[in-house]
Amino acid sequence: MSEVLIVSLPGDGIGPEVTHAMQHVLEAVALKYGHELSVEEYSVGYAAFEATGTPLPDETLEACVRGPAVFLGAVGDPRADGLTGDMRPEAALLKLRSELGCFANLRPAKVDEPLVAMSALKDEIASGCDMVIVRELTGGLYYGTPRGNEGGRAVNTLVYDAAEVERVARVAFELAGRRRGHVTSVDKANVLEVSQLWRSVVSGLAKEYPDVRLEHMLVDRAAMELVTNPARFDVLLTENLFGDILSDEASAMCGSLGLLSSASVGGKVGLYEPVHGSAPDIAGRGIANPIGAIRSAALMLSYSFGLQSEAEAVERAVALVLAQGLRTADLAGPGCRAASSEEFANAVAEAIT
Repeated sequence: MSEVLIVSLPGDGIGPEVTHAMQHVLEAVALKYGHELSVEEYSVGYAAFEATGTPLPDETLEACVRGPAVFLGAVGDPRADGLTGDMRPEAALLKLRSELGCFANLRPAKVDEPLVAMSALKDEIASGCDMVIVRELTGGLYYGTPRGNEGGRAVNTLVYDAAEVERVARVAFELAGRRRGHVTSVDKANVLEVSQLWRSVVSGLAKEYPDVRLEHMLVDRAAMELVTNPARFDVLLTENLFGDILSDEASAMCGSLGLLSSASVGGKVGLYEPVHGSAPDIAGRGIANPIGAIRSAALMLSYSFGLQSEAEAVERAVALVLAQGLRTADLAGPGCRAASSEEFANAVAEAIT
């Protein structure tokens, strides 16, 4: 029996609801596959600010650094609008990523066949879409210096070194080797020296992965292909700014933010969270979609615990429940059966095989 130890940060808004749903599914996985599930819960975000005066208490951070895996529900609250700087709930997430050394963000974007009609794209374009965007998370334009805004002139600096590029590219190649063997590296090498370095480093690393096909693509073409032929992509590798934009574009094809998962990896401790925000307008109503949280847990099983079969079991269970027509409010439509967050999670838990 192996231990699955999770540091749980339910956070704000619908965060506690989807976190509870995710945990229920993991309990079913642990029972089915003979693992011991241990969950340590700590506060974060506005909930933590209310209780302690800071959105990331020392106790929470210390537990997260111990790991081995952290699950975050969501952070953010309208009551925090008057707060600034490190007191804002979102600052807790940025600091957490930094402290955990998470340099690669994984954003799967898959169109479930029962939900093709809900995509922002035409059915024939959305069908078959199944990609993962690997975004460099700790470098690039968001972190480069000098930076500033003074006297009517603003400056941000785009910086990467070869080691930063290589480590995130290796994540993409390893992932592609377990999928369909295709990496599309996105850059702007026709005008940016940083992208020229990026392309050179990625090309050199590709020699270590002869079974993975590498193509380079300029970011403007990649943005176009995402809405005209998304099924062509397997793993997209991109720097921080481009990945931020392209991953949000890709999410529109899936039908609902509630479906989307993410993993921030690379350090000793992985950070897993659904893509959606805290959605305070629907908090406490039991209608939040828990799929993004449940699929984030599947990523956690795979990346932090090496439990690939268990991760695949979670994905199969979600697909089966969707195929049976069960839907939360954001996915409601003709011929579907309405379900609360808890009811949907219960159905997924029962479908674990």
